[in-house]
Amino acid sequence: MVRAAGTAAAAGGVTLPEPTWGYLARRGLPVFAAEGIVPVLVFYGAWKAWGLTAGIVAATTLSAAVLVWQVRRGRVAAVARLTLVFLAVQALVGIASHSATVYLAQPVVLSAGWGIAYLVSAAIGRPLIGLFAQAWYPFPADFRAAPPYLREFGMQSVVWGVFSLMRAALRLAALLGSGVGGFVLVSFATGAPLFVALVAWGVWHARRTFSRLDFQPSTT
Repeated sequence: MVRAAGTAAAAGGVTLPEPTWGYLARRGLPVFAAEGIVPVLVFYGAWKAWGLTAGIVAATTLSAAVLVWQVRRGRVAAVARLTLVFLAVQALVGIASHSATVYLAQPVVLSAGWGIAYLVSAAIGRPLIGLFAQAWYPFPADFRAAPPYLREFGMQSVVWGVFSLMRAALRLAALLGSGVGGFVLVSFATGAPLFVALVAWGVWHARRTFSRLDFQPSTT
C-alpha cells in the first residue's frame, strides 16, 4: 500500500512487507472470521445442543480468546478492553434475562453504535477504519498521520458507517419479527458475503490509492 519494493528496508531501518493480496488475506482474514462469523455459529450450535447459558458462555469465551490473541499480536489495547467489557455485559445480561432475544439484541445495538462512531470519526478527521486497517497491514506511524491516509480511510469509514446502521436495522427487524432463527439467517445474509465484499473493496481501493504515493517512513 505504501510504495515499497518487496521487503527491502526503508529509511530508518523500517522494513515494510510487500502488500500482496496473499499477505493481506493471511494477516486479516483469520481475525475477520474469528470476530464476525464464528462466534454467532458457536452460540447457535451450543444453544441448540445444551441451552442458552452454554451458548452464551461458549461464544463469549471464544470472542474473548480472540481479543486476547489480537492484543498479543499488537492490536490497539483500548479497543480490545472496551470490547471485552461489552462481551462481559452482554453475557451477564443474556444469562440474567434467560432470553436469547435479549442476548442477541445487544450486539445489534452495538452495531448501530459503531455505525454512528464510524460517521463521527470521519467527520472529525480520525477515521476508525484507519485504526482497524492496521490488522491488515503494518502502516508506519507517520504515514497514518498523513492526509492521504486520513482521506482514504475517512471515506471508507463513511461507507462502513452507513452499512452498519442499515444492517443493524435489518437484524433487529428479523430478531423481533422472526425470532432467533430468522436473526441468524439475516445475520449471515447481510454478514459474511457483504463483509467480504466490503473488505475486498476497501483493500483494493486502499492499495490503488497508496500505490500512487512515494512514501518513506520518517527517520525521527
